[in-house]
Amino acid sequence: MNNLSYLAQTAFPLVWIVVPAVGAAIHARRATSSGERLEIWQRWWAIGAFGCGSLWMTIAFLAFPDVMATAIGFDRTPFMFEIAFANLGLAVMGFRAASASARERVTIGLGGGMFLWGAAIGHVYQWFAGGDHAPGNTGEVLVNDVLIPAVMIILALRSRRLANIAVRHP
Repeated sequence: MNNLSYLAQTAFPLVWIVVPAVGAAIHARRATSSGERLEIWQRWWAIGAFGCGSLWMTIAFLAFPDVMATAIGFDRTPFMFEIAFANLGLAVMGFRAASASARERVTIGLGGGMFLWGAAIGHVYQWFAGGDHAPGNTGEVLVNDVLIPAVMIILALRSRRLANIAVRHP
């Protein structure tokens, strides 16, 4: 694999962070309150980063298992089918989060984080213990695995805090 191909494959998952962030930033400029801006960011993040990113992983693992096996640096195994459906669960949670309460969004972020943070630990382990430098193991996927649920949780906690302030100071 040449350097440009490796860089493209390593960086591709960044699209699931950049597109929602750019979309939210553009859309939120028209918001009239901090609560409205926060809601815009939460919806873009839920649908774009969490929902669409996880749905893409579902489709990729089901439709292109050999490509995904190469991308993550492993042989094709039946476990990849399980990864596809774990990602489908994350996609459903992400799409649900678009219209969920702040409390539900925290729960969705934590639930997704359990899978994705565990995956990140596994990627780092394989990187150092097994020398797995495949683009789907050591690249932007690590950033996604850590940031996507963390940002969901942070935005939801901020939303809860803003709602509590509004209740105390109407």
